[in-house]
Amino acid sequence: MSDSKGSSDVPENAQDLTIFVQNLLEQMQQRFNQMSTSIIGRIDEMGNRIDDLERSIADLMQQAGIDAKAALEIEKEGK
Repeated sequence: MSDSKGSSDVPENAQDLTIFVQNLLEQMQQRFNQMSTSIIGRIDEMGNRIDDLERSIADLMQQAGIDAKAALEIEKEGK
């Protein structure tokens, strides 16, 4: 597939154009799937980190002698 301009990536006929577009769409689908997998993995990781943070806060509150109900009451009084 070459033309007078020297570009071999440009399809010359309808069949070549169809194949070119199909390949392009497949590449886009693969990239989309990779990005989706990456984003889902990051969201899962963030959820795990939030869970760890919540456990750490609960542990600190327990060490300080504050239970969750008392903390909520203190927070409500402050508003």
